[in-house]
Amino acid sequence: MSVPEDQTRVRLDVAYDGTDFSGWAPQPDRRTVAGVLAETLARIAGPASVTGLTVAGRTDAGVHATGQVCHVDFPTAVWARLGPTLLRRLAGMLPPDVRVHAATEVPADFDARFSATYRRYEYRVTDAPHGAEPLRRHDTLAWPRPLELAALRDAAAGLVGEHDFAAYCRRKENATTLREVTDLRWRRDPDGILVATVQADAFCQAMVRSLVGAMLAVGEGRRPADWPASLLSRRERSSEVTVAPAHGLTLVAVGYPDDPTEYAHRAALTRRLRVPAEQ
Repeated sequence: MSVPEDQTRVRLDVAYDGTDFSGWAPQPDRRTVAGVLAETLARIAGPASVTGLTVAGRTDAGVHATGQVCHVDFPTAVWARLGPTLLRRLAGMLPPDVRVHAATEVPADFDARFSATYRRYEYRVTDAPHGAEPLRRHDTLAWPRPLELAALRDAAAGLVGEHDFAAYCRRKENATTLREVTDLRWRRDPDGILVATVQADAFCQAMVRSLVGAMLAVGEGRRPADWPASLLSRRERSSEVTVAPAHGLTLVAVGYPDDPTEYAHRAALTRRLRVPAEQ
């Protein structure tokens, strides 16, 4: 939705440690990323001055982000006054587990959610006998058994493409579970950490952690490599899939059309495909 002429739309690039948040979305009597961000913006710009907070991906409780994107609308006069100093003001007033890396004026038809072309997540796992390093314990899952990289890669290969991921989603009424996974791969970094990269046009709730849970079962040898893909024939959530813990998951990037004139077209296309699906 476009904004009135006396309003300016601003893209915010946000990072957060999800450990102490009950997810992104506002919830009564709970600490959420959206709640903290909206409250801080209101303190800076004035009550009711900043409206329309919209996020690219509504992360669950405990999930982190280094590349989250949202947009807000400022009265144009307020943005003109605050824009040059907004980042420093936010840095001084936000709690240390939330940072805004950039605040950029964007066209009025930019929509952080619907204009997005992809979301990319990473999931970190260590199978080291001593567990996760103390300084990474909040973003790395400690797995109690050895994991085979080749097996994880074999399991991932069968999940790439457009499929109905109902077996891996928490279904919502009238919401589609059809998604296109464009990238799903594993690597083992020099420090021994296993990292899964998962990219799709959008995700339904708990989808990434469910995919990781299924692939970990293959990686430790409990399931054959084709088992995760075999579940794609199901039309309801599979009770055999264990959802991996939230703290290993980080939203690392959200993509948008290179040409700003494509924002509105992409948003219209996404609405036709996704509404009322959860990201």
